[in-house]
Amino acid sequence: MSNQLTPTQHAILSHALAQTQGKLLWFPDALKGGAKDKVIDSLRRGGLIAQIKHETVVTKAGYEALGLKPPFIEHREVRTRENSKQATVIAMLKRPEGATVDQICEATGWQQHYADVLVMPTCVGNPACVAESAAMKSA
Repeated sequence: MSNQLTPTQHAILSHALAQTQGKLLWFPDALKGGAKDKVIDSLRRGGLIAQIKHETVVTKAGYEALGLKPPFIEHREVRTRENSKQATVIAMLKRPEGATVDQICEATGWQQHYADVLVMPTCVGNPACVAESAAMKSA
């Protein structure tokens, strides 16, 4: 597909970029049924739009077809369970010597009151835990 857009394609892409942050949510009122499907299909075949998750968005080629510069998107390292703060804390607690709250705070950047709560056992609604707590307090 050439970069020559029909007036309808131009209107759809322009509206998506100006009003909905690049998402195709609006179509001209006169565009219905099969005609709408054909316009969407031609934009997709031309690489001007793409399906990302559950949204149809304008691509880099769509920006360029309108004579606009695509926005720069900073690529970040994808966080996985293996390199998350949770994984760091779990690994620290599995060490033979365990981990102190101060060590957890230093490794994760968390505030002490936040780290305290995350590693504290929760006893709400557990009668065995409540009895154990009471026994520990009386000791």
